[in-house]
Amino acid sequence: MDKRAEGFRGYEYMLFSAATLLTMVLCICAGSVDIAVRDVWSALADGVAGRPLGNEQTIIIQARLPRVLCVALVGASLSVCGAAMQGLLRNPLADGSTLGVSAGASLGAVLAIAFGISIPQLAFAGTALLSMSFAFLSLLLILGLAYRLDYSLSTNTIILIGVIFTMFANSIICLIITFAGQHVKTITFWTMGSLVGSGYGDALLLTAALAICGGLLLGRARELNAFAIGEDNARTIGVNVKRVKLLVLIAASALIGVCVSVSGTIGFVGLVIPHMARLLVGPNHRRLLPASLFGGAIFLLLADLLGRMLLRPLELPIGVVTSFIGSIVFVYIFYTARRVK
Repeated sequence: MDKRAEGFRGYEYMLFSAATLLTMVLCICAGSVDIAVRDVWSALADGVAGRPLGNEQTIIIQARLPRVLCVALVGASLSVCGAAMQGLLRNPLADGSTLGVSAGASLGAVLAIAFGISIPQLAFAGTALLSMSFAFLSLLLILGLAYRLDYSLSTNTIILIGVIFTMFANSIICLIITFAGQHVKTITFWTMGSLVGSGYGDALLLTAALAICGGLLLGRARELNAFAIGEDNARTIGVNVKRVKLLVLIAASALIGVCVSVSGTIGFVGLVIPHMARLLVGPNHRRLLPASLFGGAIFLLLADLLGRMLLRPLELPIGVVTSFIGSIVFVYIFYTARRVK
């Protein structure tokens, strides 16, 4: 029996987890100030024990560690959402950005930044709440329009409406930026994607969102495998097509909304990483979804590290790095796949 037809095994989880952990340690050590690995472990031990921290230890505990955690969680979340959407819609171009969900979440976050919408005692919650709300509203609008045009909610109709909505949302974002006044610089930098200044509160929010929404997506691996042979065939083996489609889209939209509220707009992670994972572990979603989750975390960690190191002490927005690398990788994967056919 082909091992790629089975689910993820224990040793594979250990290998991917170890690779992710090593990448996180590398990202904590490297930066504008390089720190030795032994100092990282010492700082973590002192931080857990509550002992006083030195300058380097403060950098690790208060700046680099929360940022690295957030980067890994955002990468994992965006990638697993992209893999689930591609499997659900059977389209290699499907992810949060092509379906319009990311644009809707970005619109909500930009409104929160431009108008200073926040919740007392929870500074980040206003942006997160508005981003998630607009992601849901965008999904409802896109599905509603798609349903009016095509009662079967076909893949092509959903993607077409999503692309049109993305253009519409981006035009509103540009209009808001025009009148944003002193918030223009913040919004512009945020739209390029960045996790500068992210803290443990953001990491906790992302962890909760990934545990709930990501868990729902991982639990639908069998149904996503059924979608791979077509919606009609999925119905014949007992899959409630509309229910599963709505559940996956809603879970992915909520998770993308949380990510956008924390990191801004980061492209190509959910588009490219599932393709790379598919080449590595095969199309079975019991293996593809976990591989995409770990692969997205590692990819975004390395992209963030490259953005910090390339022009240091200057820093490139992470969205710029992922778009540059992702576009090249996606063209290569697409070209290779065409040659194989």
